This record gives sequence, C-alpha cells and structure tokens, in this order.
Amino acid sequence: MKRKLEVSELIFKILSYLFLTVFALLCLYPFVYAVSASMSGRHAVEYSQVVLFPKEVQFEAFAMMFQNNMFWNAYSNTLFLTLYGTLWAMGVSILGGYALSKKRLLFRKTFNFFLVFTMWFSAGIIPQYLNYLQTQTVFRAVGIMDDKWLVVIAMGMAAMNIILLRNAFENVPSEIEEAAIVDGATEFQVLNKVYIPMSKSTIATVALFFAISRWNGYFWARQMISNQNEHPLQVFIRLQLEQYTDPEQIAGWNRIYASDSVIYALIVCSIIPILIIYPFIQKYFAKGTNAGGVKE
Repeated sequence: MKRKLEVSELIFKILSYLFLTVFALLCLYPFVYAVSASMSGRHAVEYSQVVLFPKEVQFEAFAMMFQNNMFWNAYSNTLFLTLYGTLWAMGVSILGGYALSKKRLLFRKTFNFFLVFTMWFSAGIIPQYLNYLQTQTVFRAVGIMDDKWLVVIAMGMAAMNIILLRNAFENVPSEIEEAAIVDGATEFQVLNKVYIPMSKSTIATVALFFAISRWNGYFWARQMISNQNEHPLQVFIRLQLEQYTDPEQIAGWNRIYASDSVIYALIVCSIIPILIIYPFIQKYFAKGTNAGGVKE
C-alpha cells in the first residue's frame, strides 16, 4: 500500500509540474512575442512570419517612440498617477482597516456591513461617472485644474484591500498594543510602531495591487482627463493604436518597421517597470494575502 502511494504521489507531482510548466510558457509567450514583433522588420510582422524569435532585427520602432515627446509626457503622467495614487489609496486603506479592526469602534458592524455591501452591489458606471463629474466641478471651483488629481483621489478606495488590511490588523496580538499604550504611545504611534511593522507583508501586497491598478488604469483616465497632455501611458497607447491601424495614416508608409511594431514597443516599455518592481515584492505576496485573507 505504501509503495502504491509513493508511485501515485510521484505521478501526481510529475503531472503537476508538467501542467504548471506548460501554463507558465503559455503566459510568457505573449510577452516574448511582443518583444520579438517590436524588434522585427516590417515584412516579417505584416506577413506573420514572427512566431518566437525576431526576424529582420531592427530597433527603429523603439527609436521613433523614444523621440516622441508625447510618449515621455504620458510616461511621466503614469508615474504621477501610480505614485500619488498608491500613496493616497494606501493612506485611506490603512486608516480604514485600522479603525475597522478595533472592537471599541462605535457602529463597527454597521461600517463593516456597508463596506462589504459595496462589493456585492454597485450603483453602476453612469452614477459613478456623474459623481466624478460633480467632483470635477468642485475641483474646478477651488482652482484645481489638473484632472490627474481627480483620478488620484477618486480611485482612492477599494473595499477588498481595506478588508485585507483589517484582517491583518486583527491578527496582531492585543497584548503588544496594550504594552505600547502603557508606555504612553498615542493612537498614531501604535499604528505606526506596532501595526504597520507587524503587517508589512499585507501592506506590501495591497500596495502592489494599487500600484498595478494605477499603472494599468485606462477607462476612467480616458473619461475624466480631457487634456491630451495629461493622458497616462495606457490612454496614449490606445490613441496610438487607433492612429497606426488607420489605413489613411499608414498609406504609402515607406519604413523598415511595421505599424504594429510601434504598438508592441509601447507595450514592452509599459511593462518593464512592473517587471522590475514585482520580483522585490513577490516574497510578500503569498504571505501577505494569507495574513489578510484569513481571520483567526
């Protein structure tokens, strides 16, 4: 019986590793293809000759993109939205999660119910859009003309992330908080010196969620930011896609790279920062999700 169990376990492991390897390669292939297509010549891309490795290698698509001032402007706008959007959202989420983790909070159950209720039911896109328009009017009235701040502040709350932080804070031993209060620590000092350091895995995970959401944000940035100079990278890529797939725009195009190569080059450059940051936060990912997703 033990022998049969060992054989079946070995077969299961082999099949599992094989499945995960194939799945990982399938997930990796689109990025590899985007890199290859961005570096391949016009003929190879337009006639679908690029499968895995680049053909007729050229870097003119990247050179043309780097010479476009609008590209760098969009990149800076995306960095602005990601940095300030993540900081604002983390501030709201940490304070909200900390408050909701306290049993002494008045109407705690009611607040938790309404927070979860927003995950079950939503008013819809149109009411949300009208709400943002009213917020934009208020911003205009107080002299804030930069619509990027509207996107930063409007996207500053995510119920799921607050729940993750709330659960993580609830798992912090109350004895440590009581010892800090006895030593004269204030509420903010308890949060800063006790809860945040002991929940850094969950905080890093939630920060990654917010950062990726801001970096990839397209829909509301397209709807609420009217000034083209304030468009983030994702909106810029979409506008470039519309331009380079327009037959009138590329008619008579006499260049060594295809119009799709420019789009793929933009996509590659938009992914690079996430690829650089993610390995440093990955070690917190599983631990942080488990700590915030499981309530003891």
